[in-house]
Amino acid sequence: MSTELDTNRMSLVEAADAVKQVKHNISRVLVGQDAIVEDVLTVLFAGGHVLLEGVPGLGKTLLVRALAKSLNVDFSRVQFTPDLMPSDVVGHSLYDMKSGEFNIKKGPAFTNILLADEINRAPAKTQSALLEVMQEQQITIDGESLSIDSPFMVLATQNPLDQEGTYPLPEAELDRFMMKVELGFPSHESEVELLKLNTQIVSNETKVEQLPAVLDANRIAEIKQLCADILVDEQILNYAVDIVRSSRTWQGVLHGAGLRASINIIKAAKVMALMNGRDFVTPDDVKSVSVNILRHRLILSADLELEGVSFDEVINAILASVEAPRS
Repeated sequence: MSTELDTNRMSLVEAADAVKQVKHNISRVLVGQDAIVEDVLTVLFAGGHVLLEGVPGLGKTLLVRALAKSLNVDFSRVQFTPDLMPSDVVGHSLYDMKSGEFNIKKGPAFTNILLADEINRAPAKTQSALLEVMQEQQITIDGESLSIDSPFMVLATQNPLDQEGTYPLPEAELDRFMMKVELGFPSHESEVELLKLNTQIVSNETKVEQLPAVLDANRIAEIKQLCADILVDEQILNYAVDIVRSSRTWQGVLHGAGLRASINIIKAAKVMALMNGRDFVTPDDVKSVSVNILRHRLILSADLELEGVSFDEVINAILASVEAPRS
């Protein structure tokens, strides 16, 4: 499919091909993280937000910048720090001495792709500034509600190791994220390739700036609509609900996932179906997205934590216990 933007409505095959082009575009600068790129694109086309967690140097910021360059949309980055104020994120009203009126100065959150870098470095007061815009795609300043153009996506990063001077995200904030994606180290071959990319005269950072835009806002909206139109059988809906409800009664889980979990599982599963060129969701689509969607929505008991049981182990056990539809 050509990357030229036109007004013709996309077919399912064309949409799947367009998503592959974005994946290929990002993989030119981000090596060895294909699964992570797919997760982020799933969230984008499902209309959600993503929390990226990993140690420094794995390419979290690089991934977001490459995604923004691959899309012909606005991009803003906010470095979250302990002294960051809510108005530094969403904006504020400013008094104009000449006119004698208050004018609204929009913050970096008025964008399409927002990178909230090291979000847990800012206190809860600043983190909560994103609650309204993440849920309702609007920002209220001095009683005036201002809408944000579509698409709108927050990609927040955090470092799981260095916890000194950090503020854990409250449950209400975590629940706004469709997925929590954990970045691991790449394979040996990918790490060698990364060495080559980052030790050349033209650095990997420079190559990001040279990436071409593959999709614009209109094309993204079309793909999102195609994803929304993907067929979901009643059995698949029951399957997703059974998984989420099982998390609420699972031994060792103090608090299970809420309603947003099952909604997000179906939304993400629809995108997975489109990526694979299908117009219907399968049980495997549901399974493939469930771990990332449930990971940050469970609270484990102290006993499980002392035993060293991970969230992923609990979720995989839940998935294994719930019978998938056979037809």
